[in-house]
Amino acid sequence: MEVDRTKRSSQWYHGGIASAAAACCTHPLDLLKVHLQTQQGTNMGGTQMAVKIVRSQGVLALYNGISASVARQLTYSMTRFAIYDIMKPIVFTDGRDPSLVQKMMLASVGGFIGGVVGTPCDMVNVRMQNDIKLPHAARRNYKHVFDGLYQVVSKEGVATLFNGVAMASTRAVLITIGQIAFYDQIKESLLRTSYFHDTIFTHFSASLMAGTITTAMTHPVDVIKTRLMNAPKGQYKGVIDCVLQTARQGPYTFLKGFLPAFVRLGPQTILTWIFKEQLRLRFGNDPV
Repeated sequence: MEVDRTKRSSQWYHGGIASAAAACCTHPLDLLKVHLQTQQGTNMGGTQMAVKIVRSQGVLALYNGISASVARQLTYSMTRFAIYDIMKPIVFTDGRDPSLVQKMMLASVGGFIGGVVGTPCDMVNVRMQNDIKLPHAARRNYKHVFDGLYQVVSKEGVATLFNGVAMASTRAVLITIGQIAFYDQIKESLLRTSYFHDTIFTHFSASLMAGTITTAMTHPVDVIKTRLMNAPKGQYKGVIDCVLQTARQGPYTFLKGFLPAFVRLGPQTILTWIFKEQLRLRFGNDPV
């Protein structure tokens, strides 16, 4: 008898693979977001920034740090999706669908752990993306993510790998709640109607709404996290000091790069879920 593919559940690693594939598509938008968030004394828009990068460094400069971006997804997203997918059927065993609050709690655990695990690659990613903005003498010139990790450890110490870990884990909690818990809830709500089925259209609709929610929740935290990770040693005394220094530049500073962040996070969320759902339907675990 043919197995109903819609009843299949994801393998633990599907989220990491799907997120890495999505990152390859959205990396230029992520790079622009980092440049906008770290600019000092200017107010350049996303289009202007993109033109400046391409003119000065070439089109391939939009993919600076791609190895670190993929490595981050294979650590950070692999962890958070795996925890959610593995723990959900274990924690909620009464046969009923968990509530949104329960999903948010589980997503928070996965996001926090994923944020800590993914911070080293995330920090290298931010530095590689921002390198072309620095004077030649100040550039770090990491060849790839492993070279970046090695140089940070050898020159600055292991602890430096976790610069911004508090903000990274906080953001990871928020983004996992938005991307996973809200997606899960929205998808279930859509499937209860007679208009939606377990198809790409449903996955697209649910992920678009989840991506919008996620961007609104995470952007101010993302600005602070990016500044902490990109800062030279001693620039900020801690998270609070970074928040205060950023606030002195005006409240708009916390929204720098919001549109590129939305443009990036929306497609990234959509692509991640479309890839992940297709992996589930084709290679997922069949119901027992």
